[in-house]
Amino acid sequence: MDGPDFDLDFKPAHGEAVTVADDVQRITVNNPGPFTFHGTNSYIVGKKSVAVIDPGPEDEAHFQALMAALDGREVTHIAVSHTHRDHAPLARRLKAATGALVVAEGPHRAARLLHAGEINPFAESSDMDFAPDIALADGETIAGDGWSLTALLTPGHTANHAAFALGKPDDTGIVFSADHVMAWATSIVAPPDGSMTDYMASLEKLLGRDDRLYLPGHGGPVKEPAAFLRGLRAHRRMRERAVLERVRAGDAFIPEMVKVIYATTDPRLHGAAALSVFAHLEDLLERGQVETDGPPSLTGAYRLAPGGAT
Repeated sequence: MDGPDFDLDFKPAHGEAVTVADDVQRITVNNPGPFTFHGTNSYIVGKKSVAVIDPGPEDEAHFQALMAALDGREVTHIAVSHTHRDHAPLARRLKAATGALVVAEGPHRAARLLHAGEINPFAESSDMDFAPDIALADGETIAGDGWSLTALLTPGHTANHAAFALGKPDDTGIVFSADHVMAWATSIVAPPDGSMTDYMASLEKLLGRDDRLYLPGHGGPVKEPAAFLRGLRAHRRMRERAVLERVRAGDAFIPEMVKVIYATTDPRLHGAAALSVFAHLEDLLERGQVETDGPPSLTGAYRLAPGGAT
């Protein structure tokens, strides 16, 4: 099976409001990096009364760009897909300036309890002070003047990750997919902040829909979501098979596996690759395919489970 066809041809137009769909504008923060591509995308949805999706990091230039694009329009809701610092912190300032309600799945939390002595590598990248005014359950809808957004809870990248579907709960069309599905790269899934088991289940959930366009948290649109989702699923399954092959070959430790599986990847990204391998190993442990002594960890030794993968 083929993997996703990534699209790196994206012009961010930092600080400018770009119309990407009817009554939808995108403004990209000038915060490029290995995990943000050209920057974080904020979206304005609506005409006279609007919602802002993912206001972004605490960045003065971006705040001013958002306010200029709003041009005095009423902001009723600020929807936050998840609580990494490139998406959430500016919600507080935007709320103070507009009086809008902040909506999200909930505060930041890890996908599971930390094991003794374990450190969450993404803790400092998360907005631990974030607290929404309204916590949205799966399928709950917020609405404004001529628009509505329905929460599609998609844990995996983070435990509190949510996508937002434009329209009513049974409508299909445009989904703001945040960091769950992006056209330029696969999402980082790093335990204990994220969970590969949850991520794969969230992919299947979105595959059960029939949407025509994804507007992600970084990079350009995903124009054929169903095919792209199948490609992402195939890519993750390929990585899972590669991890199992390394365990079967006798590689007990994650750095050994990374060195082979990511042989053509920039060594500066091997730390992130190790977290991805760890996520796959946790998932394989839960399914009884591999085993380790004690709780799973980045430094633990892994082996095939008796009666597991053959």
